[in-house]
Amino acid sequence: MADISMTDRCDCGATAGPLGMCVDYYHGILAEEQSDPQMFRWHACVVVTYLLQHPSRAHEKYLDDQYRQLQLYVDQGLDALLRLAAHRVARNNHRARRSHDTAPLTAYAPLPKGEPPGFSASFSGLPVKDGSFVFDGHSAYGDRIKAIAEATVESWKSVQS
Repeated sequence: MADISMTDRCDCGATAGPLGMCVDYYHGILAEEQSDPQMFRWHACVVVTYLLQHPSRAHEKYLDDQYRQLQLYVDQGLDALLRLAAHRVARNNHRARRSHDTAPLTAYAPLPKGEPPGFSASFSGLPVKDGSFVFDGHSAYGDRIKAIAEATVESWKSVQS
């Protein structure tokens, strides 16, 4: 493998992997999950994790909510995050009251001001085999996504210290 220079670093601090930078992995995941409903279960987690590791690609006004969602996921698991998403979709129904329900996330810390020092796990570190991120099963893929989410929350929490 060739030497990786400083120009082969992602804006999150990660080095490029075999597919390239984190954005290349992110787009690969988004494409693959379109044809795999079981993989799609991690979609919200993938999106908020990616945006929190790459906040320059996000809308700043949503980052606090996304950080709280990620904490919920790390704390209570995928089913809790999926329930929150379903609850929010139901509240957005034209027959329901129109408001963005933040109550389920109030127990979680707001996004700290500043920048995280780096992440111990990133998207460019994900293994891919034959063009698939779920080559060894959905559970293993989910474990890898959770590890990146945990690293993201941990790094952001260190900003408060």
